[in-house]
Amino acid sequence: MEPVLVLAIDSATPTVVAGVVDSDTDEVLGETILENCRDHNEQLVPATQAALNKAGKTFQDIHAIVVGTGPGPFTGLRVGMATAAAFGDALGIPVHGVCSLDAIAVQIPAEQKVVAIDARRREAYWARYEGERVGEPQVTPYDQVPRVGEMNAPANLAEHFPEATHDLYPTPLALVQVASLGEQPGPLQPLYLRRPDAKEPKPKPKSPAIPDVQL
Repeated sequence: MEPVLVLAIDSATPTVVAGVVDSDTDEVLGETILENCRDHNEQLVPATQAALNKAGKTFQDIHAIVVGTGPGPFTGLRVGMATAAAFGDALGIPVHGVCSLDAIAVQIPAEQKVVAIDARRREAYWARYEGERVGEPQVTPYDQVPRVGEMNAPANLAEHFPEATHDLYPTPLALVQVASLGEQPGPLQPLYLRRPDAKEPKPKPKSPAIPDVQL
């Protein structure tokens, strides 16, 4: 069977990822990982192209796209989802949105677990899992995040989550593993969970790297 090549991207956390995955074999053909990325708008498209180059593929070889839908900061999340939507529209291929926390949880074998990531403002985005996710992702102060089973939390929040045993991010493979590739994708719905930290600035000249896409 011809491999089903999937482009997976996520910009919901400070670690921006892009990768090409063979969904039949779970082989990662090429990926780019940018830790502590501070300029998602300028870095995501070059990171995607670099992943394609490492895989020896072009955009025309891709059969589907998977993108993390958060939760995450407004600006970074919007860049990733707008970029994925633009790629899908230009290539005429499906775009599947997946919860970024689910793509972290799938990397932790334990049935009971809590996945938390930094939401700033002394808060965390989090979700609880008992095999499957229990309910919808939440954003709360650190002390309101449940401590059940194994826990994922970023290193910069170690003071608030000393029981955390994992510091993971959504990888391209994990994004593909939690996507329902055999189903027709629904509309992309970003999980902002709250309003932006600041008012959107006045329009600036558009970077040529990011196409015009309305989510």
